[in-house]
Amino acid sequence: MGVLKRFEQRLEGLVNGTFAKVFKSEVQPVEIAGALQRECDNNATIWNRERTVVPNDFIVELSAGDYDRLSPYSGQLGDELAGLVRDYAKQQRYSFMGPIKVHLEKAEDLDTGLYRVRSRTLASSTSQPQGAPPSPASGYGYPPVAAPPMPAGPPPGGPGARRPAPGGPGAAAPGAGSGGPRRHWIEINGTRHQISRPTLVLGRSTEADVRIDDPGVSRRHCEIRTGTPSTIQDLGSTNGIVVDGQHTTRATLRDGSRIVVGSTTIIYRQAEG
Repeated sequence: MGVLKRFEQRLEGLVNGTFAKVFKSEVQPVEIAGALQRECDNNATIWNRERTVVPNDFIVELSAGDYDRLSPYSGQLGDELAGLVRDYAKQQRYSFMGPIKVHLEKAEDLDTGLYRVRSRTLASSTSQPQGAPPSPASGYGYPPVAAPPMPAGPPPGGPGARRPAPGGPGAAAPGAGSGGPRRHWIEINGTRHQISRPTLVLGRSTEADVRIDDPGVSRRHCEIRTGTPSTIQDLGSTNGIVVDGQHTTRATLRDGSRIVVGSTTIIYRQAEG
């Protein structure tokens, strides 16, 4: 059973208790959980052949409305999210420089339903003043404090190489680099839908190329256009689209991009050959 699925099951056990109100929020805890996994993958740094270090301190920025709904449960939700990061790291054989913490913060520049994740690597509570803001470095991460010595030669992939999770965003798909034609597909609730034409329309209508039975999805909700790069375009839907945590009308897609329409999450995939 996957880490995200176990996380969902733990939350389901609490849904009739303190978490009942949390699930009324526009931002769902499972979406945040997925973003934390991607943050680990995107900031995984190989220090030697036996150790790949990932951030251990995460800040989840929420809109004012979502923050007001979630903040009363921030302690319990933070513990659950930290547990998910710990389980995911064990699965991917990642390691940490210090204890795992997940904090919620209000961001006035975000609209309801949008969120942003920042991360940093802290060796201990004394390595940086408590409450100090995260480093503004690219990706919101910075090299671990008191990091272990670097190996004599550069790590595989060159200096600063980062190891993506198997099958995760940025990972090399089977056949990548083979020089063959690029394949495109999407995954919805574990079902794969191959994209065999330049455009693919998603919607609730039976006339859509891929029908999504979700009341929050419009009849012709959005369209995926394959190319270099591939893109997604909102088709004037009622509720819009969210791509990798950002509400938008048009976005560039990469392997592993997460698209949310209504209450349905779609994973976009592409591979060479």
